[in-house]
Amino acid sequence: MKIVSIVGTRPEFIQAAPVSRALRPRHREVLVHTGQHYDYEMSAVFFEQLGLPPPDYNLGVGSGPHGWQTGQMLARLEEVMLKEKPDWVLVRGDTNSTLAGALAAAKLHIPVGHIEAGLRSFNRWMPEEINRVVVDHVSDLLFCPTSTAVENLAAEGITEGVHLVGDVMYEAILYNLPLAEAQSDVLTRLGLSPEGYLLLTIHRAENTDIRENLEAILEAVNRLREPVLFPVHPRTRNRLNEVGWRPTPYVRVVEPQSYFDMLVLEKHARLILTDSGGIQKEAYCLGTPCITLREQTEWVETVEVGWNKLVGAHTDRIVEAVRTFRPPEDHPPLYGDGKTSQAIVRILEARV
Repeated sequence: MKIVSIVGTRPEFIQAAPVSRALRPRHREVLVHTGQHYDYEMSAVFFEQLGLPPPDYNLGVGSGPHGWQTGQMLARLEEVMLKEKPDWVLVRGDTNSTLAGALAAAKLHIPVGHIEAGLRSFNRWMPEEINRVVVDHVSDLLFCPTSTAVENLAAEGITEGVHLVGDVMYEAILYNLPLAEAQSDVLTRLGLSPEGYLLLTIHRAENTDIRENLEAILEAVNRLREPVLFPVHPRTRNRLNEVGWRPTPYVRVVEPQSYFDMLVLEKHARLILTDSGGIQKEAYCLGTPCITLREQTEWVETVEVGWNKLVGAHTDRIVEAVRTFRPPEDHPPLYGDGKTSQAIVRILEARV
């Protein structure tokens, strides 16, 4: 069986590694990197730490407006698929790389498998939500991380090819956390103590491209009176410069961190503040309370069990949540048994 496996961003690199380990002993995987994340800390270092093989193709698309970026990927991925003639194309998550890969394969009548299918925030203003919906509707196999995702698909009339397999990123954490704890010196290097800091990430367009949202979040951050570590996403750094933000001495702005360093930082933070879907889920898997800087989340289970609090881009709500939010003692398993990639490979093999 030949699989074309498409990645383009940090969460996709993380998701791809366990699946590659499960696929490669028996099958041919052609790994295609669209180049959506192209700087070293967002791309190459993740391949190194995750043990991902070098991509067979790096399309080098880079950043740009959604239409241009997706169109470039679509054209270049079509060329790869016509050359490789795979049995399946695997996409994951909700990025423009995901959308382009699924559309290119569907138009060439190559079966599509979507890892992390069925997630919904029910906010169509999010470009990721559009990507999720479109990809799910053109996919032949839909690998769902939770029962909620299965229910979301059924509500849209999608019941064929749907499989509840658990979450690949949870599997990745189980595999990589011991390695990260052994190899990363990030706490020492940055002078941090366990549970002695807050970890902040901001990158979604709803927070970076809407000035009042970004300014409300930054005002909240400047009101906090405990150490805040802020690894700045490249797109966010440009916006910070535009609004002229000046952090207080409590806030430490650093470059994007490697996967191992981020795992350690997430694990040992007192609290995480983020608008990232992947980090919300990682926070839950690592047992770290999370405050989400959005009004909705695709990871609704984390909110329902009390470990994730939605506050949006509202200064007072953010400050109050940091001061008062405490999760319950109960921390139920939400994301499977840690053997998701093996289940995905078995299902693919049964369909060839």
